[in-house]
Amino acid sequence: MQDSVLASFRSEFGASPDGFWFAPGRVNLIGEHTDYNDGFVLPMALPLGTVAAVRRRDDGVLRVHSAEARETRTITLSEVAPGGDLGWLSYVAGVAWAAGEQGLDVPGFDISLEANLLQGAGLSSSASLSCVTAKAWSDLAEWGLDGDAIAALGRTAENEIAGAPTGVMDQLASVHGRAGHAMKIDTRSIDVEQIPFDLAAQGLSLLVVDSRAPHALVDGEYAERRASCREAALMLGVPALRDVPLDGLDETLGRMKSDLLRRRARHIITDSARVLEVSGLMQDGGDVRRIGPLLNDSHASMRDDFEITVPQVDVLQEALVSAGAHGARMTGGGFGGSVIALVDAGSEDWIIEAAHQAATAHGYDEPTGFVATAADGAHRLR
Repeated sequence: MQDSVLASFRSEFGASPDGFWFAPGRVNLIGEHTDYNDGFVLPMALPLGTVAAVRRRDDGVLRVHSAEARETRTITLSEVAPGGDLGWLSYVAGVAWAAGEQGLDVPGFDISLEANLLQGAGLSSSASLSCVTAKAWSDLAEWGLDGDAIAALGRTAENEIAGAPTGVMDQLASVHGRAGHAMKIDTRSIDVEQIPFDLAAQGLSLLVVDSRAPHALVDGEYAERRASCREAALMLGVPALRDVPLDGLDETLGRMKSDLLRRRARHIITDSARVLEVSGLMQDGGDVRRIGPLLNDSHASMRDDFEITVPQVDVLQEALVSAGAHGARMTGGGFGGSVIALVDAGSEDWIIEAAHQAATAHGYDEPTGFVATAADGAHRLR
């Protein structure tokens, strides 16, 4: 993509960029919607993401060309504010607004963007976009921000300007990714622990299968889940659902009058605990196949308690397990998106074919799949 984005930059802006940056998308192995409940998550960065060619300007103007949108848009940085309707541009311009709110000196930019991460697949294409922008601004404006601060700028851009109420996981994963590792993230302390995740050494692969049922985080369903979690925490008398102990959980939840809130809370509490169990199994050097049942349990919890899956995703999950996957679950915010599956190396093609057959038998769009490997986070390219 670097050659392509260089050509588009020169074509659109009549000059060469000051540099190139890349930020990846992510796949979350387990721990869904736990990040805004101060819980644990276990993502890994993908080798797919967004490349940006960037040149600094000194006039407070932002010009952005998107290969995917097939358009170039211009805005004065002083015009950017919450409540606007900038569309895809909000993920770029929102970084400038977030930096300005922190008192940083924000120069204008010319940016050309190209991505190979599908939108709507639940793989954080939006975090890839906001984080590649934040990393480029930090470097060219000499802000000297560390990874946590760059991730925070990306998250603020998404929350306040794009109107997507994401938690902290997506941006942290995009920034802190490391090849061959997953990241156990404590979303309360923002502590990121790198966990070795070398599936090839155990004869395994991680499949990512896109259901092609579009997923979006700016609709009311995501916001409702956040509100339900806040209400459940208040009802249980804890700062966040992360603070509810797993021991005696049935008795604790039995005191709640609302069945809906009881189920919402149960998913968050148990899925956060599953992160710790899965990361422990990955660290102890044993057979990684042991995490498979926990992936299945997580999917069932998302389907039955948190109610964030859709029929296309459930059909894929069942088909992947029936075809021989050791475990499978939806990944991402839900209401569409992708399913991950832990499979034996060499079985990928026929397991994906089984997913195709199941989807078409139900009249759904044919899914697409690829083998995921853990990659490095946001960085400047040579």
